[in-house]
Amino acid sequence: MSDTSGTPPAVLPSRRTHRSARRLLAALFGTVTLAVAASLVATAPADATAPTPPSGWTQVFLDDFNGTAGTGVNTTNWQYDTGTSYPGGAANWGTGEVETMTSSTNNVALDGNGNLLITPRRDASGNWTSGRIETARTDFQPPAGGILRVQARIQMPNVTGTAAAGYWPAFWMLGAPYRGNYQNWPSVGELDIMENVQGLNTDWSTVHCGTNPGGPCNETTGIGGSTSCTGTTCQAGFHTYAMEWDRSTSPEQIRFYLDGVNFETVNSSQVDATTWANATNHGFFIILNVAMGGAFPAAYGGGPTSATDPGHPMTVDYVQVLSSSGSGSTTPPTGSRDAYSAIQAESYDSQSGTVAETTTDTGGGQDLGSLANGDWALYKGVDFGSTAATQFNARVASGAASGVSGLVEVRLDSPTATPIGSFSIANTGGWQTWRTVPANISSVTGTHDVYLTFTSGQSADFVNVNWFDFGH
Repeated sequence: MSDTSGTPPAVLPSRRTHRSARRLLAALFGTVTLAVAASLVATAPADATAPTPPSGWTQVFLDDFNGTAGTGVNTTNWQYDTGTSYPGGAANWGTGEVETMTSSTNNVALDGNGNLLITPRRDASGNWTSGRIETARTDFQPPAGGILRVQARIQMPNVTGTAAAGYWPAFWMLGAPYRGNYQNWPSVGELDIMENVQGLNTDWSTVHCGTNPGGPCNETTGIGGSTSCTGTTCQAGFHTYAMEWDRSTSPEQIRFYLDGVNFETVNSSQVDATTWANATNHGFFIILNVAMGGAFPAAYGGGPTSATDPGHPMTVDYVQVLSSSGSGSTTPPTGSRDAYSAIQAESYDSQSGTVAETTTDTGGGQDLGSLANGDWALYKGVDFGSTAATQFNARVASGAASGVSGLVEVRLDSPTATPIGSFSIANTGGWQTWRTVPANISSVTGTHDVYLTFTSGQSADFVNVNWFDFGH
């Protein structure tokens, strides 16, 4: 965390300065996914209870943030970070953020309804305060040959546009050797489960490791990706943000999830063995905070400014850590896909013959393209509930040549099962000329793996799919 002269670099550790030029260019050229669901769905209540661990998983940590409104966090579980740096650490938390962190209930408090509020405030002189807490425990890591899952249900600060300039909420982890040293980042590892800036409907997740700048992990950018909240935006509703660190696979994996959908996976084989070992052969601690300003917001316009509206909290329903011995199943224990809200086509769990590409459809993001006879995509754990679904809807486009058409089919639990429904599609006017097509399906209840399969009498591509959902 310091250069060879002993002078700290201009921007140091933690979480986030990885939003640098690559992230900025992604935003400018529209490659960051900002997909918006076609319709809104109801979210679970703000004080939803953390899910019961399923078979094969053990709960190793939980804070449901139950308590009297206006009180602080449970200090058995959490400790406050205060001021503008760790003791002897880099100024402004190493990221250029401008707030002073406090332990005041004005910044960090329970709301009395089972939630934690971390609220940035600005005083009459323009000075910002906010909150940052981290777990007392530093031993979170998977067992040998097992899996660790760290998840939280969070509503990001509900503020957008110019009023959100400078906002930087985060849910992340740092390697245990960092505590008390504060000079060994990024070699000791950092796992950003959720970061957000400027009120954008985007969730960034990243692994940091190696050396800074550059190195095998491309610091300060790190290795990671981003996705968007669907149904409701990240700001307008609660969503579940999760990380699975899997030692039961080869190569070892760190997977990031939004609402149960795996959108980014980092493999140990992406860096050399020494770098991976230095970053992961130890425990981690968990951090929740809302920063104001710094390198990541600067990459998306900067702030805070005079237009920034203080007082919008990051609301945290629960933080939960689960552990599995690794039975070969890596299905996320929570966050099954809701059959009745938009399932983004590019969020498949596996596929054959498809290509994800940028779309110009409403909301942007990506669609699933190059779909032709014999191609398929799998979406695991789609929850249809106890009231039968009888309709399938898909957002599709086609620039197929005259005489080329095909079927978009829905199958359950096997790509060779009899389709429960389908519709035919031909040229819609272009590969980005979108329409929503409904189809009747056989009644479905319960939870199933859903396969979209594509059948045509011709070999040519015949359809793109942006999203799909089901109805009663």
